[in-house]
Amino acid sequence: MFMKFLYKSASVDNVMFFIVGISVFMLVLVTSLMIFFLIRYRRKKNPDAENIEGNLMLEIIWTVIPTILVLAMFYYGWIGFRIMRNPPKDAMLVKVTARMWSWSFMYENGQKSGELNVPLNRPVKLIINSEDVLHSLFIPAFRIKEDAVPGMETYLWFLPDKTGTYDLFCTEYCGSGHHSMISKVIVMAQEDFSKWYGEKEGAGKAQDSLKIMENNGCLGCHTVDGTKRVGPGFKGIFGKEAEVITNGRERKIVIDKEYLRRSMLDPGADVVKGFPDIMPSQKGILKDEEINAIIEYIKKLK
Repeated sequence: MFMKFLYKSASVDNVMFFIVGISVFMLVLVTSLMIFFLIRYRRKKNPDAENIEGNLMLEIIWTVIPTILVLAMFYYGWIGFRIMRNPPKDAMLVKVTARMWSWSFMYENGQKSGELNVPLNRPVKLIINSEDVLHSLFIPAFRIKEDAVPGMETYLWFLPDKTGTYDLFCTEYCGSGHHSMISKVIVMAQEDFSKWYGEKEGAGKAQDSLKIMENNGCLGCHTVDGTKRVGPGFKGIFGKEAEVITNGRERKIVIDKEYLRRSMLDPGADVVKGFPDIMPSQKGILKDEEINAIIEYIKKLK
């Protein structure tokens, strides 16, 4: 309960309202004084100009007060920043992987999800990395944002204090599919999350093939209905010939189990003609049973 109070007291909203409040007050004050001086010292009432000497006390006041206000804004913001950069020791860890153009969330029990599922009122620490280019994870409902940088691990934490479903975006332009790099944060009551987490622990091979592709970002570039995105669609491709680029040379190849497996583990070996060579290798990411499940699913897409 104390953590919730501390987190709320240092929220981004509070700092923003504090700074905006001071800014509005100063705007009204300065504008009012300007209008007052325009009327009070207009030429009609003061036809002869006067030499006005400086006022030391007034100069001290309008130097000291703004300095105090700026320091107060800095201190208030720094307090909030310090809290937001020091996650509690009991925070639930979730590893976040960003890739063109999807998010993948891995939990401490080893399971993956394409959406971020979290329990109510428990701190959550996100360990963030990118497989390809610069991305940026943004959850506006909880006022948090952090870059996902290739070759570098970043982090943030937040306290989900209200149940519901919230948007999760990438706010760093990362290529032609940037607009579709959207996911959800699902905040559940503790008992509901425990049930979901327990089901995930025992899911294993029972995971649906389509879910495997969703959780690992395959559907960010490919489709199962035949339409084209950044990569070829999966529908009806199994057993057909395709023109590919191999070591800079064009050749024809039959899309079979071996080709699909090689495309997941070494995607740059045979790139389908007309599509960019941007797919990251799934070696060490997809398990053998997951690869086999995806291949069997593609085979059935007639």
